[in-house]
This record gives sequence, structure tokens and C-alpha cells, in this order.
Amino acid sequence: MAQPARFNFDLDLEPRSAAKRSAPAPVPSIPEDVVAQLIANAREEAYAEGLKAGEQNAASMAAQTIAAAAGSLATQTTASANALDAARAEHHEQAVELALSVGRKLALHLVARFPLAELEALVAECLPSLSGVPHLVIRCHPDLADAIRDTATAQMSHSGFAGRLVVMGDPDIRLGDGRLEWVDGGLVRDIADTSRQIDRQIASYLAARTRGQSKENG
Repeated sequence: MAQPARFNFDLDLEPRSAAKRSAPAPVPSIPEDVVAQLIANAREEAYAEGLKAGEQNAASMAAQTIAAAAGSLATQTTASANALDAARAEHHEQAVELALSVGRKLALHLVARFPLAELEALVAECLPSLSGVPHLVIRCHPDLADAIRDTATAQMSHSGFAGRLVVMGDPDIRLGDGRLEWVDGGLVRDIADTSRQIDRQIASYLAARTRGQSKENG
């Protein structure tokens, strides 16, 4: 029969201390110069990104400012162009009115100085085409009746008109005006009516010019 083993009490039953426990594996460390380089690189990248973002923001703000300035300039330019067109149209109208006023004064001056000129021209224009007319009546201001009779009689000799000539003084006809009447026709020289026709034509011309400028601006 086998003998039991003797217990010698040589087993260490005390808990092991922290020093006696197995130590963790050491963590490898990064050299300081490498860390410094990484930090420097990070700073450079952050600076570049910030600079790029700032430039983009500045460019965007500049573009908006330029667009706003261009819009304002366009508005001001349009207003200035409209004002210039209006001023030009006004000056043109004033020039036309001035020319018309001067023309009226000259016409009145010429009529007062040469009251027979218009009627003599009218008679000279009509007589060659009245060769078969039995009679011609000339109405004019009484102060011009005798002079017109003499002028018309002199023109009849080489115009081919062989009809009867009648010259009548009419106090309702202004000096320089007159009427020629025959069987189937007649002519009138009326300075006032001519002046009204000129006024209408000028008004029509100015209105058409204004419409044309409005279409161009629109």
C-alpha cells in the first residue's frame, strides 16, 4: 500500500503584489520632432483653407457689389438718357417754334412791303390755263384793285386769255390776300389759312417725332 505524500508547508499562499504581476506591453512613443512637424503641417493646411475661404467670400462680396453698382449705374444712365432726350426734344420744338415765328414775321413784313406780289404771281399762274374761260373775277382788298387790274390786263396780252376780266375790291379781304373765280373753278390766296395749315403740319411733325423717340426708348 502506497504511503501518502508528506505536506511540507513550503507553498507560498500569499497574494502576489502589483509589482509581481505581469506589466503591460510598452506603448511606442512618437518623436517630438515628428509631432512638431505634424502640428506645423496642420497649421499650414488650416491657414490655406481659411485663406481660400476668405478669398472666395471676398470675391463673392466684390461680385455682389459690382452687380449692385452696375444696376445703379444702368438706372442712372437710363434716367440721364431720358432726361437728355426730353431736353433735346424740347430744344428742337423751341427751335421749330422760333423758326416759325420768324417766318411769320418775315411773311407779314414782305406782304406789307410788296402787297401785290402774291396776287400777281397767282394771276400769272392761272391765266395760261384759262384760254377758253368766258370771264375771270379777281377779288382783293380795295386798295389793290386798280393795280391788280393793270397787272392782269398786261398779262392777258401774252397769256392767251381772251375772256372778260372783272376786278372787285372787297374790304373783308386782307391786304395781300385775294380770290380768283371763273365758271368752273377758282383759287384763293389766304395768308391766315396758309399759316394754320403750316401750324397743323408742324404739330403733326413734332408729334410724329415724339412717338418715334418713345418707340426707340421703349
